[in-house]
Amino acid sequence: MRERYEDFRSRGSEIIAVGTGDVRYAQDFVEREEIPYPVLVDDDGAAARAAAVTVSSFIGMFHPRTWGPTRETLRRGHRVHAAGKRVTQLGASFVIAPGPSLAYEHLDADSTDHAPIDEMLAAIPPAI
Repeated sequence: MRERYEDFRSRGSEIIAVGTGDVRYAQDFVEREEIPYPVLVDDDGAAARAAAVTVSSFIGMFHPRTWGPTRETLRRGHRVHAAGKRVTQLGASFVIAPGPSLAYEHLDADSTDHAPIDEMLAAIPPAI
């Protein structure tokens, strides 16, 4: 997302990330990864529950279908430096349009499943 941030901004949108750790964890993540967009904290999981974002089992986190994508992520130099408070919380991506209406939704099926950035960009409605 960081590498494509300007693509989102050029379409008149903003990225807002919501993390599972506490404020200290989020601040460390923002500084270490040089995140240019706001990062909020869902300390108790209320936002994840409200958005129906699922939780994985520990077995699901290490399912064989995750091995290939995990190897590729590590090969590209990405690491989990510190685990958040809810390590089994899966992620999700939403494009919320004016109104507010939901223009795009992707609920991660496992820890390596993430929304394709080009799909999210395509879902951004044209500027009014």
